[in-house]
Amino acid sequence: MLRKQTARLRACLKIHFCHLHAPLCLKLASLSIITILSIPGCSGAPKTPKADSPVAEEKTIPPDPKEDGMADICLDLYEKAAEENRTDDLETVRGIVNRFGKYGYSAVDCKNQINMTHAGQAEEFCTVAGAGEQAEITIIEVGYQGDFIKYDLQAKDGKLSVVRSYYAYETASIQKKTVESNEAKRWSYTEEGYLMFSGIWYSEELYVLTMSGAEEYTALRVRPLDEACRELNRRYLLPVGFEQNNMFLVNWSEEDFGELNFYDMYDILYRNIHGEYVPYAADDNLGVGAVYRIPQEEFERVIMMYFQIDRETLQSKTVYHPGDSTYEYKPRGFEEVEYPEHPYSEVTGFTENKDGTVTLMANVVFPYAGTANVYSHEVVVRPLEDGGVQYVSNQVGSSADSSEKTWHTPRLTAEQWEELYGGG
Repeated sequence: MLRKQTARLRACLKIHFCHLHAPLCLKLASLSIITILSIPGCSGAPKTPKADSPVAEEKTIPPDPKEDGMADICLDLYEKAAEENRTDDLETVRGIVNRFGKYGYSAVDCKNQINMTHAGQAEEFCTVAGAGEQAEITIIEVGYQGDFIKYDLQAKDGKLSVVRSYYAYETASIQKKTVESNEAKRWSYTEEGYLMFSGIWYSEELYVLTMSGAEEYTALRVRPLDEACRELNRRYLLPVGFEQNNMFLVNWSEEDFGELNFYDMYDILYRNIHGEYVPYAADDNLGVGAVYRIPQEEFERVIMMYFQIDRETLQSKTVYHPGDSTYEYKPRGFEEVEYPEHPYSEVTGFTENKDGTVTLMANVVFPYAGTANVYSHEVVVRPLEDGGVQYVSNQVGSSADSSEKTWHTPRLTAEQWEELYGGG
């Protein structure tokens, strides 16, 4: 138990990767006086894109032989983005990716929302390296915080060496912040078109905090995706995701909602609607289980905005108190914290149905596990005239194995909650 709790506390302390309920994470972090790291990487939500601009066919400009040619290629774009406070905007990142492509680099964004420039040369590298032959390539991964990573990859005898250089825009210039190198612990080019690799890297600050190095998991989509699939994914699947909910883990439909947890859905959908976490936070004392009663209209308004469900069915799937017309609500506590590595869905195809719904075919990509298809699932959505959406069903592929869903921690059952908190 102690080992499990320690792992969860360390997961919460790594705030850059932490996707936990913010109030709970802050309470856990307050238990420690250790300085918290902010590890460079990818964050922020991409905004609605335009169609990808083709860059592979453009005339390319040779990289500047001075140093490594990174400092000036996109400086003007970063300056403009900083002035307009748009560094996390998808179109800004698209422009930076395409600029690197103009200079001959294979480049992609860290969320794999933009087709890689010069994907052909990256795919050729993967093919040659996969055959055990010698090959090398530089791939740029553009972040959403005014930063990017340059991966210099060298393959030989089936092994992959990685030099990782991290750059960030600061004080009107692009600074090279860190350089690390390692031999990939494992790497592969998947059937779905992802270059995936992982390896251990060290920094002085991280070693002080964890007494170890950190294993980095990188997933770069090489093969292009249809932009319509990307847009559907951004609009309907990514806003829900896999963090602290089972919406895409279990089979359910409007006829039978099965094991879909509506309390988890309330947490996520409330945040999507209001742009902030639910105000019903865990107790300051982690040994006490907080219990709230949410007014019926408040709870139902959130759920019924996204699901076509009648009041009686919703009440049967939750704890409802008819005496004061409220829904009982227990926020996730310490035992329900998840490790901060989650997969994401990627729409690979879709069908527009006669009844106005759309069926999305998706793979579950999990860089932490080194796979671009943990399992597949189909989600049916009902786009609304006002731009909203109702979720109609989720069907998990037959190949899915519950043991593979290691990232998910279910909400406590009523019995587990009573046993843990003693009804307090």
